[in-house]
Amino acid sequence: MTIVIVIVSVLISFAIGVPVGMAYRKKIAESKIQGAENEAKRLIDLAKIEAENLKKEEIFKAKEEIMNSRKELDQEIKERRGEVQKQESRLIQKEENLERRSENFEKKEREIERELQEVEKQKEEIKKLHEQEVVELQKIASLTREEAKKRLLSEMDKELTAEKAALIREKEQKAKETAIKQAKEILCYSIQKCAADHSQETTVSIVSLPNDDMKGRIIGREGRNIKALETLTGIDLIIDDTPEAVVLSGFDPLRREVAKIALEKLIDDGRIHPAKIEEMVEKAKEEVENTIKEEGERAVLETGVIGLHPDIVKLLGKLKYRTSYGQNVLNHSIEVSNLARIMADELGLDPKLARRAGLLHDIGKALDHDMEGTHVEIGVEILKKYKENPLVINAVEAHHGDVESQTLEAVLVQAADAISASRPGARRETLEAYIKRLQNLEEIADSFDGVEKSFAVQAGREIRILVKPDKISDDKMTILARDIAKRIEDEMDYPGQIKVNVIRETRVADYAK
Repeated sequence: MTIVIVIVSVLISFAIGVPVGMAYRKKIAESKIQGAENEAKRLIDLAKIEAENLKKEEIFKAKEEIMNSRKELDQEIKERRGEVQKQESRLIQKEENLERRSENFEKKEREIERELQEVEKQKEEIKKLHEQEVVELQKIASLTREEAKKRLLSEMDKELTAEKAALIREKEQKAKETAIKQAKEILCYSIQKCAADHSQETTVSIVSLPNDDMKGRIIGREGRNIKALETLTGIDLIIDDTPEAVVLSGFDPLRREVAKIALEKLIDDGRIHPAKIEEMVEKAKEEVENTIKEEGERAVLETGVIGLHPDIVKLLGKLKYRTSYGQNVLNHSIEVSNLARIMADELGLDPKLARRAGLLHDIGKALDHDMEGTHVEIGVEILKKYKENPLVINAVEAHHGDVESQTLEAVLVQAADAISASRPGARRETLEAYIKRLQNLEEIADSFDGVEKSFAVQAGREIRILVKPDKISDDKMTILARDIAKRIEDEMDYPGQIKVNVIRETRVADYAK
């Protein structure tokens, strides 16, 4: 019972306490909410006040910045106005100066005009006085103006001729004293170190036969053997009464050599018929090709030129079978290379460039029978094709004076070429060309006024000229010699040099009776 009462009392108190607690908690929550709302309101009011204060501060700062900008702008405007005023003042001052100058110029122009008028008046007066003096001088001298002028010019011409002749003689003497000795030493030293053969090449080759019966076998039945050999080689075979010999005639030395080798092989073999002839001609061509290669390599080794393209070496070998006025072109090229190298060493120039250009200077002659153009043009084209040194190409192009020499080594190649070609025995010259050259020399000398007679002597190496003593003075002889030498250089082609020797002789005769 007591337990029931306790339980009931607990339940009653719980039933009463729960609503009371809930009411109390609700009251507390309402009070907290009300406090939070008041706090939020207070914070909002504070925020509004702070925002208003910040707004006022920013507005104040903006006003200050605007004021500062206005002050700066006003200052800049003042400065610019000051500069503009200064420039205006300068311009005004310049205008004033220009006006003053223009006034001064106008004054000077008026003064100059007056002076010019005075000068013109003075000129007229001087002219009148000069004419009067001329008339007086003509009366005194008994000469007209033109006669006096001619006499004066004549006297001046004589004086100038004498001075020119004396000056030319003096300069030539000085040049000879300093240059001839050294040039002779260098050339003599170069030539002494370069021994070369004399000209012996011709347009025919002779093949010896063991007996005259071999001639019939070479001709063959109805001439078929000789026709086959001539057709395959392009060379004419001359079989005449010459004992134990056959003559091969042709202008192409390469083909002539092939024909000679083939015929010698046929004679050694003994079997001569068209098929064998064709076989031997092919073998001869191969042998000539090998010889060409060997000769090109020999030339390269003899001159010490390295780095040449194999095709250029082969073209050098072909020069063995090419002649110029009877002079072997390969030997000539080797000789020019050695001469140019020696002279370059003596003069302190580049010997490698000189010997390379000297060896290649006539390379175009290996193909001048097969291509259009001069051997110089062909040689330059070949060297450009194989990307040769431009200085070497210039030396090749300039060795006959077609273009200007760019280096001293190119000039040495010209000199070495002339030395090799013009030395005694180097070349053969046809009689007609020789006589024509002598005639041209004498015609050039005879064409000058005052020349009495001229004689080409020493195989055209010297021209001796006799002048009329009443027309050509001693001074004029020097100028005449130079004029004739210049004309010979311009109009003639010749190896080496030609000496112009002018002779003036005065004779007086009387008789004792």
